[in-house]
Amino acid sequence: MAHVVTEPCVGCKYTDCVVVCPSECFYGDEKQLYIDPDDCIDCGACIPECPVEAIYLDDNVPEKWTGYVQLNADRVKVLKPLGARVVEKMERRE
Repeated sequence: MAHVVTEPCVGCKYTDCVVVCPSECFYGDEKQLYIDPDDCIDCGACIPECPVEAIYLDDNVPEKWTGYVQLNADRVKVLKPLGARVVEKMERRE
């Protein structure tokens, strides 16, 4: 199991969640953040830190956002080789 970043993160770019992640499994692009399902250790530390409530355990993703499970995996495959890992809090873009 892994955690998944869903629709409320689109355009948000708060990065409070990445600071508490012990496995540094967050990646980002101009749209949102994503969690690497292979590196996520399922600790749940990121969930209470997300101010927009966008992070769910993959089995608990609301039905309307289930496509984000695959989206996170797909985007990480693209972003990981590009070095797009996010590990520090960044300035929020409006």
